[in-house]
Amino acid sequence: MSPTITLSTSFLLLLTPVFFFSYFISSFIRLLVLQYLSPLRILNGPPSPSMFMGNLAEMHDQENNNLVARWESLYGSTFVYRGFIGGRRLMTIDPVAVAHVLGHAYDYPKPDFVRDSLATMVGGHDGLLTVEGSTHQRQVPQNIGEFTLDIPHFAENASRANLVPLSGVDPSAISITPSRPCPSYLYFVLISPSRQAPAFSASHIKSLTPIFWAKATELRDIWLHTADSRPGPVPPRIDALSWLARATLDVIGLAGFGYTFNSLISDRDELAEAFSIIFSTARKFRVMTILQVWFPILRRFRRNSTAMTQAQQTMHRIGTGLIEEKKRGFLSEKGVPMSAIDGDKSLLGRDLLSVLIRSNLAAAPSQCMSTEEVLSQISTFLAAGHETTSSAMTWCLYALTQNPKVQRKLRQVLIELDADMEACEGEGGEARQRELTERISRCEYLDWVIRESLRVHAPVTNTMRVCMRDEDEIPVSQCDYGQQGPGGGYLDREGNRRWSIRIKKWDIISIPIQAINKSQALWGEDAQVFRRVISITYF
Repeated sequence: MSPTITLSTSFLLLLTPVFFFSYFISSFIRLLVLQYLSPLRILNGPPSPSMFMGNLAEMHDQENNNLVARWESLYGSTFVYRGFIGGRRLMTIDPVAVAHVLGHAYDYPKPDFVRDSLATMVGGHDGLLTVEGSTHQRQVPQNIGEFTLDIPHFAENASRANLVPLSGVDPSAISITPSRPCPSYLYFVLISPSRQAPAFSASHIKSLTPIFWAKATELRDIWLHTADSRPGPVPPRIDALSWLARATLDVIGLAGFGYTFNSLISDRDELAEAFSIIFSTARKFRVMTILQVWFPILRRFRRNSTAMTQAQQTMHRIGTGLIEEKKRGFLSEKGVPMSAIDGDKSLLGRDLLSVLIRSNLAAAPSQCMSTEEVLSQISTFLAAGHETTSSAMTWCLYALTQNPKVQRKLRQVLIELDADMEACEGEGGEARQRELTERISRCEYLDWVIRESLRVHAPVTNTMRVCMRDEDEIPVSQCDYGQQGPGGGYLDREGNRRWSIRIKKWDIISIPIQAINKSQALWGEDAQVFRRVISITYF
C-alpha cells in the first residue's frame, strides 16, 4: 500500500471526530448565544428543575397533572418555560396572542422537530399536517371564505383595534361578540380550498352519512348483544374506547379512501396493524428527539426498527395500490364534469381520496400533487380522523355519565326528535334516514353537549409554532385578564406591565389548547368541569 494512501486515510480518520466535535461545539455556542439574546429573557416563568432537560420532563404529562393551570395562576397568561439546555420557550394562554400566531401560519410554522414527529406518524413529510409554505399553499390554497373570532366573556372592551386580523382579511369583516356567557372557542379561519373543496364540502360529507349510520348501527348491535349475553345483577363492562376506535377506523377507511378494515368484526388487517405500529412508535418520548432539535445532523443517523420499516412498506404498498386503482377509475370516466364530484353517489366512489385524486388529475400541471403527496393524505386521514375522533367520543360519553341531568335531557331531545319526525317515504328508509340526519345536524342541544365536551376534554391538547420573522411584536389582550390585574397586558419578571410580546426568529411558542379551554380567567371558577350546556349564539 502506498504511504500516501495510508497517510490520507489516517488524516481522514483523525479529521472526522474533529469535524463532529467542532460542529457540536459551534451548535452549542450558537444555542447559548441565541438564548442570551432572546427577548423572551425578560418574561417571568417557572424555575428549571434540570439544566439539561429544563421543564420538559414535567411537561410530558401536562394533560393530567394540571401543570399549565398552576403556572398560569403564578405567572399569568404569558410566561416562559425552559427547554433543552435552559432554552426559553414562550407559552401563552392570551386569546389575542394565540390568534396572532395561528393567524399568521406561514410566519409561524410548526417547528421542524414537530413536523418530523408528525411525519413519522403519518408516513411522510408530504401530508396536509406536515407541509408548510408554498407546498401548503398549493395543497390548500388560501381562499378565505369566512373569518370569525369568538371572544370569551371577559372581553367587555373587545374591539377590532385590539385584534390583529389574518393577512388578507378585511378587519370590517370580523364579527365580535363580547360578554358571551357560554362555551367559546377560537375559530380562526374557515377555509374554502379549491382542490379539496369537493371532498370537504357540506353536501359531500352528507353523502357519506350512510357509512356513519351503518357503522353506528353495527356497533350498537354489538354492545346490545354483549349486554344481553351476560344477564345478572351486575351489568357487563364495555371498553368504550377500544370499540369506538374500531368503529372510527372502519368509518375513516371507507369514507376516507374506500378501504374496508372490518375492525368491528376482526382485528386482523395488515394496514390497520401497520398504522398501529407507526402511530405507537411516533408517540414515544425520546431524549434523542430533543437533541435532534438543536443538532440537525443527528437526524441523518436515524434508524427505524424492523417492525417500523415493514409497517411503512405495508402502508406504501397498499396506499399506492389504492391510488392507482382510483386513477384508473377516473380515466375510464374522463368525460364526467367536475361538478359531478360534489355529493356524487355513483361515479368513482364517494370517499375523500377518490374525490381528491379526480380533482388533482383535472388540475393544472403546476398545481398537481405528486403520488407521494397523495399517498401521505391516506395516513393523514387515518391519523387525524381515527384516534382523535374515538377519544373525543369516549370522553363525551364519560362526561354524560358524570352529568346524569344532561344525559337525560339529551336522551329526551333525541327521542322527541325521532318521534316527532313526519313519515318519510323512500325505498329502504333512505329518505327517512336523510331527514333524520338533517334534524340531528340542526339539534342545538346535541351541538352544545359536543362543544362542551370538546372544551373540557380536548382531543389535541397543545400545539407548537416557531417564529420565522426576523422579529415580531405579538399583541396581547388590552382588557383585564386573570392574574394580570387592572389595565390588561402582562407583567414581566421585573414587574413592568407590557402590552405586546417581543420575539425573534427561531423562538418557539407553545399554545396549550387544553389549558386555554380550562382557564379560570377565561371561563370562571368552574372552568374545569363539564356544565356549560347552554345556548350558543352563532355569528
